[in-house]
Amino acid sequence: MQLYNKLSAKERAELIDKAGKYRLTLSFYQYAHIQSPKQLRDELFVVWNGLDVLGRIYIAHEGINAQLSLPAERFEAFKTHLDAIDFLNGIRLNIAVEQDNKSFLKLKVKVREKIVADGLNDDTFDVTDKGVHLNAKDFNTYIEDENTVLVDMRNHYESEIGHFKNAITPDVDTFRDSLDIIEENLKAHKEDKNLVMYCTGGIRCEKASAYFKHKGFKNVFQLEGGIIEYTRQIKEADLENKFLGQNFVFDQRRSERISDDVIANCHQCGTAFDVHTNCANEACHLLFIQCESCKARMENCCSEACMEINRLPYEEQKALRKGKGNSNKIFKKGRSTHLRQKL
Repeated sequence: MQLYNKLSAKERAELIDKAGKYRLTLSFYQYAHIQSPKQLRDELFVVWNGLDVLGRIYIAHEGINAQLSLPAERFEAFKTHLDAIDFLNGIRLNIAVEQDNKSFLKLKVKVREKIVADGLNDDTFDVTDKGVHLNAKDFNTYIEDENTVLVDMRNHYESEIGHFKNAITPDVDTFRDSLDIIEENLKAHKEDKNLVMYCTGGIRCEKASAYFKHKGFKNVFQLEGGIIEYTRQIKEADLENKFLGQNFVFDQRRSERISDDVIANCHQCGTAFDVHTNCANEACHLLFIQCESCKARMENCCSEACMEINRLPYEEQKALRKGKGNSNKIFKKGRSTHLRQKL
């Protein structure tokens, strides 16, 4: 019985091209009490591998967080399988705004301590006492109210390329970092303001809304389904789009365009641009914004040092990397002394 991915990204990409089938990219999450995450993990892998599902799925005692793609023709079979699982029956599936057959190239189902790394001790507050969910129409109304404070619960590299008008966008590297900053900055308005939050698909706001209610905020709201579901609803109901720019996503696409506004800049020359890339030097792989002109000039690298390394034969590059672990410091998101426009 196959319980792990056995194909490389390159091999999978070739199979996708050969199949010639349209794939759907989607995501979902659910907080629930899962007694045996490992058992559920193995069961899901067997079924989803058979349905040609690819993606990144985290399972913990507290629930599941899934971002994936699958052949469109197998969507109903996939949905039927989810509905057969008690805590996933009728789950809302966030269909991606922009589709790409190669948004995911491997199936990774992992057991984690938490489905989102929030650094919180869940035993200290009631995680089920969540904020009020707002649909797109009500969200638009609330954020125009002078008594509302709108907060982006995502990290700096996400909000940099797109966010809602007038939103507070904390300059943080992690979700956990934002919680204390928001509480401190808004502590004077715990009772007299509406705290309205949003994120990519809603999962971060589920936990954050309960946390802020525990911290004494009286009027806590969250955008149901996040930016992805908001975009679907405004198109379906012909509502005003109050989101500017692109929505950062955690797959090969990196972003979905929500509006034509370009609110970010190339990290190397400062020209208006909002597309992320990874440094071509595998020992760096820094995620940053690089315009087409700089990409050509810098050979898709973040610095001249990386460009020189990337020009070396592959075996020499490999030898230079030998014995050096790829820590979180290597895989920084848009923060480096090499980048003039983003430090």
